[in-house]
Amino acid sequence: MVREIEVNVAYRWFLGLRLTDPVFDASTLSQNRRRRYNDTSVAQDIFDRIVEALDKAVADDRVAHGQKPLKSRERKPAAKETKVSRTDPEAGYMVREGTPEGFFYLDHRTVDGRLGIITDTHATPGNVHDSIVYLGRLDRQRARFDFDTRAVGLDAGYATAGIAQGLEERAILGVTGYRNPTPPKPGMMRKNAFTYEAVVDGYRCPQGQLLTYARTDRSGYRHYTSDPAICRTCPLLASCTANAKAIRTITRHVWQDARERTDAHRLTSWGKAIYKRRKETVERSFADAKQLHGHRYARFRSLMRVACQCLLAAAAQNIKKIALALWPKPAPRPA
Repeated sequence: MVREIEVNVAYRWFLGLRLTDPVFDASTLSQNRRRRYNDTSVAQDIFDRIVEALDKAVADDRVAHGQKPLKSRERKPAAKETKVSRTDPEAGYMVREGTPEGFFYLDHRTVDGRLGIITDTHATPGNVHDSIVYLGRLDRQRARFDFDTRAVGLDAGYATAGIAQGLEERAILGVTGYRNPTPPKPGMMRKNAFTYEAVVDGYRCPQGQLLTYARTDRSGYRHYTSDPAICRTCPLLASCTANAKAIRTITRHVWQDARERTDAHRLTSWGKAIYKRRKETVERSFADAKQLHGHRYARFRSLMRVACQCLLAAAAQNIKKIALALWPKPAPRPA
């Protein structure tokens, strides 16, 4: 980069340097990466805030159903073996349908729906799910740029109960893509064969039995269970459950109502317009970054350096978008 600044007039013009002005030393870039941009507390703060909100919702839900609160427990990362890259240990091993399996970084972007300006870019290891960082990045943009966000369009990866609840708490209308539920084992009955009845807070099975509330777990899911005495004589038992005690359990998140309301937005006329616009802005932004700005590959090692790459690529794209937006539009010619 420093060599380009030294010999490329366009680079000098952009930085406001004359042909005879000296260029800073290359170590300025590397030392800034090493010494100034090593803060990792932001992601942890976002994670902790979401966990605290869910813990409160679980406690309130158990009290509402007459159950004792769960004992407080220190949360620690799950101890499990994970694949670690020998060349870049901070990269994450990603396994996703339709993409190559391996070590990657992810660029999580937010794009303005009107002009296509990138308002946020956030790099994470490839094994961090899209939905984990979204609400925290949304709050950062609203605070940093004083955005009055009214609606957002998100792909199916963000269709979670936590994001739906978070958007409602922020008075933001969310439109998410359809997320196909994980199918059951072949021959087994799907969850959507059971109907939730809010009045009695239970699920009605195809044979008419009501699955009643049993408990709320730490992950925020209510468990509704059937009566084994009724299930043992049910003609649909073999396709309903493989439980040895003949008990069928249905789970429902404490924020599922918010998720269903957000899903319903996708079917409205304005929801369809927002989701269509999302494809024209976010998807186009990523396509341009890959095609024109070297975004197909991480050019550096370590999360901090990849984050700098994402920020610089987004800045270059925004410069072009802003230039196009500010350029005077030609007056229409007379017929």
